[in-house]
Amino acid sequence: MFSKLRSLFAGSAPAPRAALPEGTRAYAVGDIHGCADLFAALAEAIDADDAARSAAQTTVVLLGDLIDRGPDSAGVVERARQWQAARAVRILMGNHEEMFLDSLEKPEVLRHFLRYGGKETVLSYGVNEDAYHAADLAETQALMRGAIPADHIDFIRGFEDTIVLGDYAFVHAGIMPDVPLDQQRVGDLRWIRQPFLDHPGSHGAVVVHGHTIFKKPDILHNRIGIDTGAYETGVLTALGLEGETRWLIEARAEDGAIRVSQRSIS
Repeated sequence: MFSKLRSLFAGSAPAPRAALPEGTRAYAVGDIHGCADLFAALAEAIDADDAARSAAQTTVVLLGDLIDRGPDSAGVVERARQWQAARAVRILMGNHEEMFLDSLEKPEVLRHFLRYGGKETVLSYGVNEDAYHAADLAETQALMRGAIPADHIDFIRGFEDTIVLGDYAFVHAGIMPDVPLDQQRVGDLRWIRQPFLDHPGSHGAVVVHGHTIFKKPDILHNRIGIDTGAYETGVLTALGLEGETRWLIEARAEDGAIRVSQRSIS
């Protein structure tokens, strides 16, 4: 009888909480989408938060979609390059980076890219707006090649598809449920919404992702979504992780100023 009771209680015990290895720390930053001012403020806040904590091996993960929609994609890419030169920053390839790279060679992708925020990216690199509006697709590609530095293109080509740290898997959009992480299709990692978002079961690791906008960070037992729609809402969010501890840092544009706040989460 007692052995049966022990088995019953053992079976109902909560699953171990996801954690990072001892001595490590991570920060994940949601979709920036050309919001260079929010990104600069959040990067400074992350550097300050990291310096105020105990010494650790720290990794910053940018979850992709650095570009498009917002006003200064060129500034975001350059700030990310500088940050990566100063500390361990790893960057995921978002669907917007995928479209950007393909648009340089494929006119049919360029049309789609420009319609969904690529115009703002092109203009952020100093392309004359009148010339842009007068150009056909081939001429737009030529304008892009002439304006966008080769080192920015090479930098974006080096973005990753998945990053695993401890019990967390970082991807841009999500994963296909019940498929091992090393067998995921790149298209799903960069574009998926359903059935990932509503999947109730374990993914093996807690998946930290962007891509889908939430009014506030979507924190579930199997995934954490931190795209808070910076280009629409003026809020850019970062997730901090150390051991089993989690916290949020948010840069928010309000009344012409950017304010940074921080709070612990369960």
